[in-house]
Amino acid sequence: MIAAAQSEPIYLDYQATTPTDPRVLEAMLPWFTQKFGNPGSVTHAYGREAAEAVETARTQVAALVGAEPREIVFTSGATESNNLALKGALRFGRDGRNGLVTLPTEHKCVLESARALEREGFRVTILPVGGDGLFELSALDRAIDDRTALVSVMAAHNEIGVIQPIAEIGALCRARGVLFHSDAAQAVGKMAIDVNAVGIDLLSVSGHKIYGPKGIGALYVRRRPRARLVPLIDGGGQERGLRSGTLPTPLCVGLGAAAALAQQEMAEEATRLTIWRQRLLAGLKTRVPELRLNGDALRRLPGNLNLCFPGVSALDLMAACPGLALSTGSACTAAEIEPSYVLRALGLSDDLAQASIRIGLGRFTREAEIPEVIEALAGAARSLGVAAAGPVAISKVLEARSS
Repeated sequence: MIAAAQSEPIYLDYQATTPTDPRVLEAMLPWFTQKFGNPGSVTHAYGREAAEAVETARTQVAALVGAEPREIVFTSGATESNNLALKGALRFGRDGRNGLVTLPTEHKCVLESARALEREGFRVTILPVGGDGLFELSALDRAIDDRTALVSVMAAHNEIGVIQPIAEIGALCRARGVLFHSDAAQAVGKMAIDVNAVGIDLLSVSGHKIYGPKGIGALYVRRRPRARLVPLIDGGGQERGLRSGTLPTPLCVGLGAAAALAQQEMAEEATRLTIWRQRLLAGLKTRVPELRLNGDALRRLPGNLNLCFPGVSALDLMAACPGLALSTGSACTAAEIEPSYVLRALGLSDDLAQASIRIGLGRFTREAEIPEVIEALAGAARSLGVAAAGPVAISKVLEARSS
């Protein structure tokens, strides 16, 4: 386990990224220097050794999601995997189908891919979500027709932590003859996923969300019945022609090691983080009764909370808590914060969206940090005038304290 130095902020942004587990780093290091062969150079020992390591990693990733190793395609991360899944499936044009169905709360790379496809002439349908972040399966059933090629729904949300009913979505898509893609960057390694049990045809994985290295990810591509894709990258035909380019052996090894650790420790980790999440939420609500939880209270990731402090600017709240490493889950510019498009899709006003922060607990969170987080956030919220008529500038609070 790694613990932050006393002077460092408590890290609470595990949905943004995770530290590389020291055990993962240890597995990777030899492949940078001593075992540096190109896995495509199988005519000599260096290359064969690297190729074997890549295939071991492929097997480890496959085991985590219930897939066959040959169904795993290594990519640079979930953004590339999502792009390949959406654009690859629609451009292949299976049976002349040209329709995509997705949600307004999907990751930007899914929504921007959908917009790009729409500009190419493909049909995109975006279904609404409720105030809890979930959507109605009946709406999906109505949206699918004989021209629909793909449904893309995130398994677990990066901002609000909501877990969608992927098994029910998979069953509906299978019954209607439609491919089902899920961006599972946040779900893999935190909750059990078996692609065959839930009927997923394409599934995106990210290394740095599961304590692996940045710059590596994977796309699961079902073989039976086969999900066919047009590749985004042309080249030497690596990864069964779906993703050309020299495979980064150290990163592949790191993703594999991270997947193996997740498979071993996921259940215990989820139990621990759920308990701490509930303790954190209960403690904050006791101190700040006006607090609101964004997203469904039960169907959510073990370590995620998205909280609204009415009347307080999220930026001011974070500035008042320098000992906590938090995020809003929305895009920031130099002078202002853009209200989260995800929270607006849930029906929140701009003011409430701008009063919301995301808290992410993870593998290296310590139990002793939970009361510290409660004290810091609750104290800052009360000082900043939670539930006041409007956001209170942090400068005003500091002036009042110094006078």
